[in-house]
Amino acid sequence: MLRRRMLIMLGVVLLVVLLLAGYKAFSIYKMVQVYSAPKPPISVAVVTADERPWQSRLPSVGSLKALQGVNLSLEVAGTVKDLQFESGQQVKAGQPLLTLDSAVESALLETAQADLGLAQLDFGRGSQLVGSQAISKGEYDRLSAQLQKNKATVNQLKASLAKKRILAPFAGTIGIRQVDIGDFLASGTVIATLQDLSSLYVDFYIPEQSVPKIRLGQTVELSVAAFPGESFPGSISAINPKVENSTRNVLVRATLANPGGRLLPGMFADLQVLLPDPQLKVVVPESTLTYSLYGNSVYVVTQKKAADGSLEKDPKGQPLLVAERRFVDTGEHRGGLVMINKGVKKGEQVVSAGQIKLDNGADISITPDKLQPEQPNSQPRAD
Repeated sequence: MLRRRMLIMLGVVLLVVLLLAGYKAFSIYKMVQVYSAPKPPISVAVVTADERPWQSRLPSVGSLKALQGVNLSLEVAGTVKDLQFESGQQVKAGQPLLTLDSAVESALLETAQADLGLAQLDFGRGSQLVGSQAISKGEYDRLSAQLQKNKATVNQLKASLAKKRILAPFAGTIGIRQVDIGDFLASGTVIATLQDLSSLYVDFYIPEQSVPKIRLGQTVELSVAAFPGESFPGSISAINPKVENSTRNVLVRATLANPGGRLLPGMFADLQVLLPDPQLKVVVPESTLTYSLYGNSVYVVTQKKAADGSLEKDPKGQPLLVAERRFVDTGEHRGGLVMINKGVKKGEQVVSAGQIKLDNGADISITPDKLQPEQPNSQPRAD
């Protein structure tokens, strides 16, 4: 009886083991089926690599300067008697701006003019008498010298009086006034700044090896932080005939119009010199690039091939697509586009969205990319 019970228990245990082994084998079989089943293609968005006229540019940075700009200051000390301008006013060339107290100089000038008048009368009489030898030649020379001396004195006092006034040296916009009526000002005191904003200069540096690429009259485009997304055209007006010893750069000056006085001297400018002879270049959106330590790459859409080199197709007769990873040599970035020097040809389709899910040779399917604008029939310029 005991032996029979043991056989029954052994049979039950064996049956349980067989059931567990069968379940495990079935699970492994299902997993193998899942992993061996073909993966569905990965949905990606693509764009077509265009060939567009691409005008090369030479980037640089610079600072804006007024066509004419000065700090108005005094040559002599004195007390402010009259102010004839307001802060921010447009002034004309020669317009009086400030007058110092000149009562003493005016009185001295009147005395000198009186002495000059007397000297002129004495010299006139002497000119008549010297001919009849009523006076000596030495006396006549003394009268002539006295006349010249008095004239010089008058001119000196007039010059001193002129220094008591400040006139606008050129037309422009005057800055914020720094003095008031009644202030005593030492010589050299700045009363305001005067800037001619009708045109501006922008000074910038370029490397010495780029000097052959530029010439007078060449177009430049600049942008400033005050007006993002807006560019201002200008042209090269001067090239310094010397290379800086410390930096090996050459100073270049461009001139640009400033309608409305929107740009101000001292602004930092990000500029680009437009180089001549635009060339056709292959360009793709920047979103197609994948960056890594090994270099920049893109995924190009290609047709899947069988072992014998024939193209594979799906049951509907459509070609199967795969992503081919290519390392590319990129050039200038501009306006959301990047120039491709090597690695992609015109007309090839490049993955623009979904690259993070891809590996080289991954099956893909193309879906519309709503973030990319529709490509017009007529290709726009990339410059």
